[in-house]
Amino acid sequence: MNIEKNEVLRYLGYKDQVLDEGMERLIQECLAEIQTILKKNYVYQIFDIERQEDSIRFKGTDLAFQSRDLSRHLGKSDKCALMAATLGLEVDKRLAYYSRLNLTKGIVLDACATTAIEALCDEVEEEVRQEAEKAGYCLTSRYSPGYGDLSIYYQKDIITVLQAYSRLGLSLTEDYIMLPRKSVTAFIGWQREEVQADKCGSVDKCSGCDKKNCLYRKWGKRNG
Repeated sequence: MNIEKNEVLRYLGYKDQVLDEGMERLIQECLAEIQTILKKNYVYQIFDIERQEDSIRFKGTDLAFQSRDLSRHLGKSDKCALMAATLGLEVDKRLAYYSRLNLTKGIVLDACATTAIEALCDEVEEEVRQEAEKAGYCLTSRYSPGYGDLSIYYQKDIITVLQAYSRLGLSLTEDYIMLPRKSVTAFIGWQREEVQADKCGSVDKCSGCDKKNCLYRKWGKRNG
């Protein structure tokens, strides 16, 4: 799995600054460390869907998601891949360890872990893309609970329908935060029509999010 240094720097808030030798060395050390402790694991399932105003219903299940933004994101889709991915508990343990003993390293390792889970999601998305293309479909970008008006409350329903607790070890706190922390759930729409790219040539989910003060949006967009 390719964990890009530039993405790590983006999560650290860097923007074209020159790194000193100490920070460069620390980033490389953390990139190597995260590769040794992460445990890639994921699951996804394809569903037929139908839209009813601002609601998306997953056929054959009790799943229904009330969200104007998700409905818009899946506006041309008649199928949807529902996915969950995680880096495993060891990453959480290591981050907790460094948060107590070496805060700077903990921050850098956290950025590496965030980049790693996004890279894993990219791998899952590519697997889904190959399956979709065989069936004559194009994919939307990923869309996760917490984007726009899509509540993180829906993490519970996603984990249940994907059996992500038994299959991946995913659980939720009382505030609907996933454990392990470096985990992602997401929707990927399947549509017959080719997905339109923005003027930069990418399909950018940041442009459709109403969180205008997001740090990562401020420092730049990515197409994952």
